[in-house]
Amino acid sequence: MPIHIHAEPGSVAPRVVAVGDPGRAQLLAETLLDDARVVNRNRGYLVYTGTYKDARITVATHGVGGPSALIVLEELVELGARYVVRLGTAGALRKGMKIGDLVVATSAGCNYGGAGLGQYYPGVCPPLAPDPRLTLVLHEEASSRARTFLGPVFSSDAFYAEDKDFASRIGSMGFVAVEMEVAPLYALSWLRGFRASALLMISNSLVEDLGYASGEQLRESVLRASEAVLEALARVPTEGSQPL
Repeated sequence: MPIHIHAEPGSVAPRVVAVGDPGRAQLLAETLLDDARVVNRNRGYLVYTGTYKDARITVATHGVGGPSALIVLEELVELGARYVVRLGTAGALRKGMKIGDLVVATSAGCNYGGAGLGQYYPGVCPPLAPDPRLTLVLHEEASSRARTFLGPVFSSDAFYAEDKDFASRIGSMGFVAVEMEVAPLYALSWLRGFRASALLMISNSLVEDLGYASGEQLRESVLRASEAVLEALARVPTEGSQPL
């Protein structure tokens, strides 16, 4: 049994929605899944498994930051996860992006060696791209529900450590938003052989004063984005059927 996720064998579905906030996991599972049941509470990593349109789906909390996410992702894969979509929040790096806009992360960047990736890929630049077919399906579902941007995101290990020039420097490199867990997710997916993608909701901006949206203010955006992720995962083929 994994050390942190104390779920019984078979209780984690091949299709997984990964979120940082246990409150978001609870909202998604109790609002959108049928027959959702808690399969882990250990360490505060709340994990539910239920069904969505006859597709068995797990919603798992990975906590904040790359090291926490990597622990949970490793153990979810050990328990049977094969498709993982991160559903999270991000800070905008482009003017004109609004609270509740969505970003499909087409790739990710991070500081070299960040989020433990230097230990996973010593001396090598890791592959920080999602599964392209899963990402295409995710974009189709997201863009039908809200204004959706495609682009690379920057995964930062330190929420409070950015200097005043961080946003302009990172934004000038082509990144559209900043968050904390996509780069570790994408790197691990290629190493461990599972398919991954990410859908992010803009909760604030690093280049304009939009304020910082609370969980309650983002509730409707969370539900729209959650539906997009669940629909995308429901389209994932079952074993033995045609690939995406």
